[in-house]
Amino acid sequence: MAEAVGSSSSVAPVDPMRRIVYVVSQELVKISSLLPSNKKRSILVHSLINSLGLLNPKFSEKKRVQVVTPRKATYKDLAVYHTRDYLEAVLNPKNGSLSDKFKGLSVDAVEIDREFGLEDDCPIFPGLSEYIQLVGGATLTAVAAIQQNLASVAICWDGGRHHARKDQAAGFCYVADCILAILALKKAMISVDPVPLMAKTLSSDEDGIQAATQKRKPRIMYLDLDLHFSDAVSEAFYAPRSTSAPQILTLSIHHTSPGFYPSSSRSSLPPYDSPSSSTIFDPLTLSIPLLLGASAKTYHWVFTNVVERIRSIFDPDYVIVQSGVDALAGDPCGTFNWCLDREVEGSMGWCVERIVREWRGKKVLLGGGGYNSPNAARAWAYLTSITLDNPLDLETSIPDHNGFPLYEPSFTLDVPAGNMTDHNSDEYLSTIETCYENVYIALRERLDV
Repeated sequence: MAEAVGSSSSVAPVDPMRRIVYVVSQELVKISSLLPSNKKRSILVHSLINSLGLLNPKFSEKKRVQVVTPRKATYKDLAVYHTRDYLEAVLNPKNGSLSDKFKGLSVDAVEIDREFGLEDDCPIFPGLSEYIQLVGGATLTAVAAIQQNLASVAICWDGGRHHARKDQAAGFCYVADCILAILALKKAMISVDPVPLMAKTLSSDEDGIQAATQKRKPRIMYLDLDLHFSDAVSEAFYAPRSTSAPQILTLSIHHTSPGFYPSSSRSSLPPYDSPSSSTIFDPLTLSIPLLLGASAKTYHWVFTNVVERIRSIFDPDYVIVQSGVDALAGDPCGTFNWCLDREVEGSMGWCVERIVREWRGKKVLLGGGGYNSPNAARAWAYLTSITLDNPLDLETSIPDHNGFPLYEPSFTLDVPAGNMTDHNSDEYLSTIETCYENVYIALRERLDV
């Protein structure tokens, strides 16, 4: 049975570093499955994960899964980032239908919808207000789990909405849960290793050593693996002239090209030449654009030569991974050729395994894009098994359950690479390497402030 974070029964007698929190509820699944861009995807994802036995506490001997019911985000929770006008529009009591409110005033309704981005790829749908509160609350529930030391990793596959802006819906995203998660992690101080201090003992005049508990602001690294650039998240924390102590680093690995969504100047390689010449460069807001056909080979190079170095320099206390799966082969976007198998260096499974097993700090794994719903379910089920330190064999047969027919023709867990050509040549990767050699210098200088 799912439990609520913070309740007296939610803390099982398990070492928090061995506990993995999985955020889900029937209410969340039902409302997430109404999302126009991914109808019924949430049902497929959680049904497969459950049918594979991943939510059984006995699934893994090394990790213990704990299913946690998400709370609904309150107006106050959402207003930490979103504007009042936007929230008043999307939290409309008429269950997400502004058009009903403005019947007979179609021009006004259209103008209001357009003002808040509620058109085209983000249409109003029944249940919108509840969707925003539940998805926002689910991600904040995952954050609370690691903040309260209930788990080392928290998973929320219904989160990861990285295009939603402060005052607008965009790119199938209505709530900026990634940004809300970062802001929630940012505000809480964390304890650091005790520092020995010289102090007088109570029993003598001799100096004694005593450990002083110290606290500091945490560092949060946001890593976005979605095919599309994390424009809203990157822009929310972009601050090239900031002189405050660095807390947040965003890094997006994605595709960008003319006409490819989203259009943003920050989706390109960082515009950096030298510390004296750059006025728009922020070493804490980073992008790695990849060309068509990016495969595990390319991701392996990017991860080992760039991502790991950035992580090592920044040394985050918390890592949020937006795990959009639209870069996998077989997605309708048809842009990248990434595969899932953790045994293939540079695959999605390989990258996530390194993050959850080898990186310091606590992690939150979120969902994101992915428009082949059966493949999204396969991927997130596989990543869940990796996080539980008991990776499933990709030849595992899909269990017989309600969604079974959708997994044809293979009826297995694997999402293999296709035959697409990888256009990320050694020459192009060298361009990334040259750019990031300057980024490393700037990042170290910024962290020394």
